[in-house]
Amino acid sequence: MAKRFVAIWFPFLKTDWFVRKQPTLRTLPFVLASPDHGRMVITATNHHAEQEGIYRGMVVADARVITPSLNVLDDQPGLPGKLLKGLGEYCIRFTPAVTVDLPDGLLLDVSGCAHLWGGEENYLQQIITRINSFGYHIRVAMADTTGTAWAIARFGTGATIIEPTKQVSALLPLPPESLRLEADTVERMHKLGLRKIQNFIDLPRSTLRRRFGEQFIKRLNQALGQEEEILLPLQPIELYCERLTCLEPIVTRTGIEMALQQLLASLCKRLQQEQQGLRTCCFKCYRVDGKMIPVEIGTNRATCHVQHLFKLFEEKLSSIEPALGIELFTLEAIKVEELSTMQGELWQKAGGLNDPALAELLDRFTGKFGAKKISRFLPAEHYWPERSFKPAQSLFEENTKAWKVDRPRPLQLLPSPAPI
Repeated sequence: MAKRFVAIWFPFLKTDWFVRKQPTLRTLPFVLASPDHGRMVITATNHHAEQEGIYRGMVVADARVITPSLNVLDDQPGLPGKLLKGLGEYCIRFTPAVTVDLPDGLLLDVSGCAHLWGGEENYLQQIITRINSFGYHIRVAMADTTGTAWAIARFGTGATIIEPTKQVSALLPLPPESLRLEADTVERMHKLGLRKIQNFIDLPRSTLRRRFGEQFIKRLNQALGQEEEILLPLQPIELYCERLTCLEPIVTRTGIEMALQQLLASLCKRLQQEQQGLRTCCFKCYRVDGKMIPVEIGTNRATCHVQHLFKLFEEKLSSIEPALGIELFTLEAIKVEELSTMQGELWQKAGGLNDPALAELLDRFTGKFGAKKISRFLPAEHYWPERSFKPAQSLFEENTKAWKVDRPRPLQLLPSPAPI
């Protein structure tokens, strides 16, 4: 399967967030500023301020000369990271692999995802529409490499969807800063007259490496697809995970139950084929308003019994509030173990701890009353009666010592005799 990546750029990330908090700023030019060596320096501008010639790095006093009515607000440190983390978690509904690209972007590995939305054009349009509805201005691009998608989103002027294997021709008219280079490297390239990628892409790599360093070659190779770029997902991608996208938002419990049953059937079938069973499982519901509701269950032993797992979830489905509707369901197997198969006995009178029915019964008790409400004890060799037993580490811990049943034993020894 061919790799495809999407880059999302938020040119006014922080100021758009301030507009969400204060809608009256929507039509006014305003900037964010922070103190720097005794003066206030602009750290972010909105679209209206940018149109009037105000830019980041300008001193507030100089900006007020251009626009006397300029609104200046205090910047908040660490805000971009918090905003991008929240937006990245929302974009998980489009792909499980979302990476935060500080200070103002997201990178998405969308390989094999676009067809679920009817093609790449519809896929990108859905992303743009959803994020715009939150009040953020964005530019989006899709390409075979993260470097090309990043460059087109920020510096491209034509198509935002680069056809497979066409990244080289798409990069040629772009400036060298589109390769995510350091500022001093870009400055040197402009002084040498290398103002577009097409001016140096055919030069020998040894010459470019000697002049601009190894990092320059790495960024160029990543953009061209000649070197792999590893992205760290915002949330770890579980090895066993099933996703169900809804054509229409689900608002009823019946719809949630149907989605859960379908995901359980798919996940358990896959686990059975690999001789694995569930121990811990999480059912996540992604709502239209951007919130995610998780429901987690655990079992005492590995299992692929769909109906049993559904009953464990069923007791917790009442905690799911669909609000305006749920548009994506995921089921993640957080912990799996090898599925042990035991041969049944024809005339077995008591199943014991190895009886699957007992394990399922304890699972339901645990889910309803809590794990601390069920305890199991094993014998321990000690003269003191209150120390002659110990709690078991798990339901299936083997008993290595026999219980003392040959004579009655008191439950506790008193420090001094007490009259009967």
